[in-house]
Amino acid sequence: MRRSALLALMFAAIGCAQAAVAADDKIDYSRDIRPILSRNCWLCHGPDADTREAELRLDERDAAIEPATSGQAAIVPGRPDDSELIRRILSSDEGERMPPPATKRVLSERERQLLRDWIAQGAEYAPHWAFLPPARPELPAVAHQAWPREELDRLVLARLEGQGLEPAPEAARETLIRRVSFDLTGLPPTPEEVDAFVADTAPDAYERLVERLLASPHYGERWARWWLDLARYADTNGYEKDRPRTIWPYRDWVIAAFNRDLPFNQFAIEQIAGDLLPQATADQVIATGFHRNTMINEEGGIDVAEFRFKAVVDRVQTTSAALLGLTLQCTQCHNHKYDPFTQREFYGLFALLNNADEVDFDVPDARIEQERSVALARIADYEARREALFPRAAKGTVGGSGPNAYLDERFARWQVEQAPRAGHWVAVRPVALRSRNGATLDLLDDDSIWVHGDCPNYDTYELELEVPLDRLTALRVEALSDPRLPGGGPGRAPLFSVGDFLLSEVQLDELAGEPATAVRLAGATHDFAAEKRAADLCLDGQLDTGWSIAGQTGEGHRAVFPLAAPLDAARSRRLRLTLVQQYIHQMTLGRLRIWATSDAMPVAANELPAEIETALAAPAEGRTAQQQAALREYFLATAPELAEHNRQIAELKRKLPSPVQTMVMQERAPQARRITHRHHRGEYLDPREVVEPGVPAALHPLPAGVEPNRLALARWLVDERNPLVARVTMNRVWAALFGRGIVSTIEDFGAMGERPSHPELLDWLATEFMRRGWSLKAMHRAIVGSAVYRQSSQVSPALLRLDPQNVLLARGPRLRLEAEMIRDAALTTAGLLDQRIGGPSVFPPQPAGISELSYGATEWPTSQGADRFRRGLYTYLKRTSPYPGLTVFDAPTADVTCPRRTRTNTPLQALNLLNDQVSFEAAQALARRVVTERADTPGERAERAFRLCLGRRPAADELDRLAAFYDAQLARLKAGELDAELLTRAPGLPELTDAPLDRLELAAWTTVARVLLNLDETITKE
Repeated sequence: MRRSALLALMFAAIGCAQAAVAADDKIDYSRDIRPILSRNCWLCHGPDADTREAELRLDERDAAIEPATSGQAAIVPGRPDDSELIRRILSSDEGERMPPPATKRVLSERERQLLRDWIAQGAEYAPHWAFLPPARPELPAVAHQAWPREELDRLVLARLEGQGLEPAPEAARETLIRRVSFDLTGLPPTPEEVDAFVADTAPDAYERLVERLLASPHYGERWARWWLDLARYADTNGYEKDRPRTIWPYRDWVIAAFNRDLPFNQFAIEQIAGDLLPQATADQVIATGFHRNTMINEEGGIDVAEFRFKAVVDRVQTTSAALLGLTLQCTQCHNHKYDPFTQREFYGLFALLNNADEVDFDVPDARIEQERSVALARIADYEARREALFPRAAKGTVGGSGPNAYLDERFARWQVEQAPRAGHWVAVRPVALRSRNGATLDLLDDDSIWVHGDCPNYDTYELELEVPLDRLTALRVEALSDPRLPGGGPGRAPLFSVGDFLLSEVQLDELAGEPATAVRLAGATHDFAAEKRAADLCLDGQLDTGWSIAGQTGEGHRAVFPLAAPLDAARSRRLRLTLVQQYIHQMTLGRLRIWATSDAMPVAANELPAEIETALAAPAEGRTAQQQAALREYFLATAPELAEHNRQIAELKRKLPSPVQTMVMQERAPQARRITHRHHRGEYLDPREVVEPGVPAALHPLPAGVEPNRLALARWLVDERNPLVARVTMNRVWAALFGRGIVSTIEDFGAMGERPSHPELLDWLATEFMRRGWSLKAMHRAIVGSAVYRQSSQVSPALLRLDPQNVLLARGPRLRLEAEMIRDAALTTAGLLDQRIGGPSVFPPQPAGISELSYGATEWPTSQGADRFRRGLYTYLKRTSPYPGLTVFDAPTADVTCPRRTRTNTPLQALNLLNDQVSFEAAQALARRVVTERADTPGERAERAFRLCLGRRPAADELDRLAAFYDAQLARLKAGELDAELLTRAPGLPELTDAPLDRLELAAWTTVARVLLNLDETITKE
């Protein structure tokens, strides 16, 4: 290689500005000047007015060339000697020199010269490259015309040829199939697949291999893991209690979306606003689990509203990082120091995401529906048999000739006995509803009130009533159970006594005039109350007492509040009922109904359901057939004579299969839209002015005339005018395949991020992505089919020194596998991997005490059978104690979005591959496999084990070393130096069904397998 070429390569590899200018006398602002100013000047003289010094702004040309009050201008285009900026950076006076010595920033001589030359050339500014729409580049001419396979190859090759370099030769076919198999499916090829590909000499052999891998259901699993890092997917809520959550149906949706090649623009829209799409499908609703992956704090005593605020902050951060590649989280507290984004714009995005409620959604499942149908039919059969099973009296003691005269007589007597207990109640349909603390109150067709949306720490409901009676003597508050509530309700309490509530105070006011007149309530009764939580405590004026139904949640209950004196409702029908719930964390009513009566005192609560009490209160001859049937059914359901039968029915109902529920988003009605404020310094407790929904002005605007909601935001993000989404996504795909992004700062496309190493290549990928209908499979096909991707990863020492990160793409990628792939490859090699797609998370073996010692201590129920050997994607992810077998290989935690995984190389990784239970079981299973599949010579077994792990055939010296190692370990076992029982005992593996194996041989091959699974090449794509 010529010396000049080596120098050029060195400069390109380290991004040296001097080399760039040497190649082109015209100084480029974006390439040469912006990095100097952003790194050294903009913190004090940039976009943020709050930290701007001396009223000098250097990120905009007009401000930079405007004379200051002193008459001096920082920049005088064409005249560097008259520019205050040049004078300051050259000053020897520490009090004047810029950057100030206290910042520890020092400009190099070259940087000073660049600034001087730039001003001399006119000090032209240019917009940041990432905020300009990607432009389709002209494909350059190349000398090596036979090399390119895809258009993108010409963009890479032209750069190499400009540096006097040549691309690497194509990788060996064994390497290619291993590389592309891992990249597209996350799994290694089998030796048989390697042999078939090597033997396939057809010109389209590689293309057919790629198509097979793209069509594999494992493609969706591999790329789902890539996306779930961004989605901060986890199976627990995080924070102190870190309780389990059900969110795996969202993971299944992601897998299926990749497998069916859902266009990426639609993929993004459905995750942010699938519930708002016209005629949204169940899958589109499940997709909104993307923004339910935020952490949830369940610690007692917190302010629930504060942590909902933090969740929306996280959603803004995740949206900007995952789709825009921007550090907008900086603007939660202040204007961005380096990029043209303001704090108000952060809260404009916040407002777009702020109007969603967090709800649970029943996942359609035909199997569960069928099971429920069968179970309900059985329950109906049990209920239909009640009359036939009702005891009959001794002959001659009961008159009548019916099939069961005794039943008829008992039913009639029961009605007479119960009638005096029944009041004449009328449901009161409120004319106005209000929650003081932000919950949503909806009026249902049955006159009940359904409370949903925000579940604040405490709340007060104000119900405006028009009583349909001429005289009012009492009101009844009926707390209704509902399967949508925690534990069936009737309260909203998600913790402590799940499904309970605590009604602290009840107040009634007459609204006939101004001001309202208090109506005195005299005592209260209930059908049930927890100990020391009677309904009459709602009238004692104390917020720390009240009515609770702990011990009988999941059932409806009633409390009656008599008036001290009857109210002439004909004179004033308009009343306000205030229900104060102001004591225990989130113990508020979830569903309720209000009743009124004009019955004479005393009126007391009882256990009778409202419709039963109403029917009993009516004259027997005036009851409808429907009322009479309801009374008979209620009698049979509560009759002591059928207690055992009814217990069996209750047990059947308790065991009804419940649908799987997953966490989704649901937009609030426009009239219930939340108000968003700018929070000073990002503090929840310091809200300032109201902020309307909006997007950053530096990017394209929201379309005019559309409702500013999550759907508008989602469509704005993937609008083809957006300069970022296609670039950011393609850069991440490139990084996943090559180990380094074209923009190396994958998470930051802003001013402080790195410039693209190949700007034209990035723009080609972005425009091609949109041209191909946002198809990820199409782009994977193009990239893995390219000559760039198919290069050998072998590298000369000189090139490795000069371009260690492979910035110039002069060779193929050689990368350590991701954490999940290392696990999956070991299980595949051992023949253990369970290849089922989707479903709940599993609990593979891990060291004892990991989960139990963390916050939210939970048992780790180690999976057995096939679940034990599922792909790493399905491993249960506990936020406060993530699975150590994955984190040791740099799998991220899920507290926040993770745009980029790190790759480390530590001794702990080698120890894990040797000694972790999963690795050890894989080694044991691999030993069983080679012994049973190759029951011939040790050499044949060694070759089989080698190929299962690495795909390729071993060299002669590699095979000799394996055979020698096997012989040495077998000798140690025979001498008693190693414990054969310990090496072969495998309670977690399936039982051996073949003929008994020689224990010493099996133990020796287990030691060989441990070595092979620990090889650097085994855990590397190459």
